Amino acid sequence: QVQLVESGGGLVQAGGSLRLSCAASERTFSTYAMGWFRQALGKEREFVSAITESGGRISYADSVKGRFTISRDNANDTLYLQMNSLKPEDTAIYYCAAVDNYYRFIRQLYDYWGQGTQVTVSS
Repeated sequence: QVQLVESGGGLVQAGGSLRLSCAASERTFSTYAMGWFRQALGKEREFVSAITESGGRISYADSVKGRFTISRDNANDTLYLQMNSLKPEDTAIYYCAAVDNYYRFIRQLYDYWGQGTQVTVSS
């Protein structure tokens, strides 16, 4: 049972950058596929980005493609999301999530979630 803790959120102006981190509690981190999700006030949670166990496969939502970069450091059990050219519509609570079952992963049924970190982008 992996524990996930996000950090790195904050308040930035439009056009600015933030790097989010997600620290995992277990050394089995390298066996999990990981994802970033976000939820804005009054809206449903949406997918942002995902990365496979080894980092060889990456996907992004169209809304963040070209601006956000997902990466992982398995040696330090940490997932990252570099966010550039931030827009007010990126304002949300950002969550990292993990899944260690292939069949759940391909259905985006993540099993483990962090508590989230707030990102606020002002115009």
